[in-house]
Amino acid sequence: MNNSLRNAILILTAAAAPAAALAQTPAPTAPGAYPVGFGPNPVLPKPDKSLIPTVNVAPVDRWTAQETPRPAAGFTVTAYARGLDHPRWIYTLPNGDVLVAETNAPPKPDDSKGIKGKIMQHQMKKAGAVTPSANRITLLRGVDAKGVAQTRTVFLQGLNSPFGMALVGNNLYIANSDALVRFPYKEGDTSIAAAGTKVMDLPAGTRNHHWTKNVIASPDGKSLYVTVGSNSNVGENGMEEEEGRAAIWQFDIASGKGRLFATGLRNPNGMGFEPQSKALWTVVNERDELGNDLVPDYMTSVRDGGFYGWPYSYFGQNVDTRIEPAKPDLVAKAIAPDYALGGHTASLGLVFYEGKLLPQAYQGGAFIGQHGSWNRKPYSGYKVVYVPFANGKPSGPPQDFLTGFLDAKGKAQGRPVGVAVDKPGAVLVADDVGNIIWRVAPAATTASK
Repeated sequence: MNNSLRNAILILTAAAAPAAALAQTPAPTAPGAYPVGFGPNPVLPKPDKSLIPTVNVAPVDRWTAQETPRPAAGFTVTAYARGLDHPRWIYTLPNGDVLVAETNAPPKPDDSKGIKGKIMQHQMKKAGAVTPSANRITLLRGVDAKGVAQTRTVFLQGLNSPFGMALVGNNLYIANSDALVRFPYKEGDTSIAAAGTKVMDLPAGTRNHHWTKNVIASPDGKSLYVTVGSNSNVGENGMEEEEGRAAIWQFDIASGKGRLFATGLRNPNGMGFEPQSKALWTVVNERDELGNDLVPDYMTSVRDGGFYGWPYSYFGQNVDTRIEPAKPDLVAKAIAPDYALGGHTASLGLVFYEGKLLPQAYQGGAFIGQHGSWNRKPYSGYKVVYVPFANGKPSGPPQDFLTGFLDAKGKAQGRPVGVAVDKPGAVLVADDVGNIIWRVAPAATTASK
């Protein structure tokens, strides 16, 4: 299909598509049963390359002051901080202070060119995703008896679409949309006025399709790992625009040098070191326009030098025939991910639980923030799920932990992104549409010193 016809169809789809039913990917019905598109060995349907790509964005209808998402049984949820400006990522400092990246996409004029680009801009605005970036890190300190932060200060400002944060010694690293930047930090600081030092350029440019960059420090503090998403869905802008992208980089702090650690990861975001094996894991947003349940997003352990398929294959060695020229040599090397997270769930946040506040059943497992689909009928995601781990690997179906982000009419009251654990052990969730940080704790323990 030529581009003109495709773009015309997209216009008709966006204008005429009826609202989808509220139903989401079903929860497991029995112990050990996996929902469609989830688990270590998901059944993958055949590609559905329809003439009319699905565009199904949940419109925004934000929470009232009395409303909250629904936590799992035995838990309570409170608004730890309200009135933030598009909070997307959270980082807990060793002293218990919580950093929040209030951020959105930088200007990227080449990503919204043409009819398709304009349609996507309209749809993202409908979803509450098109707002100027605050370019700010906010610090939240303490928690009162109602589960609310006791103080709030502007910690860093004047950044460039910041996302990931990582502290190593007395240096705080911020992953801006175009560079990794280092700032001096002293425990207890409520703000940083010093200018940052750029330590590593990151792929960006005027398209910068997947702009969010995350950073995590290795357990020994010697390296940083930085995620960089692809510059397209499946390389349609030319593979020359994908140089250094769809990858996780490793930055050696001592030498100041970076190298590609793993590639073929379409849009990796959340990262964490699995507590038992100490292996690096990430969650990845997979490609679009192959059907409602293809390709499932996933989480996976990440091997040094590993190739995970994008754009030539998916979920291992399933060839994506849209990509020309084909690369059978690369497909033969493609590693299948460890655990599927459902079609188009937009799984972004990842944190392994090592706190002491939650019941033992949650120890060592992974909390995953699923931002929610924009291209699937019915909707999927719009929740935080928990995946249990045993012996360093996922050990069962996902469990709903925080739901209710979609109301009964299919409108998005919020959308979960980053997840973190605060010093007392509660789970924090960044809601970039609701402009809230939610705090989930056992019902009998709202606050803790």
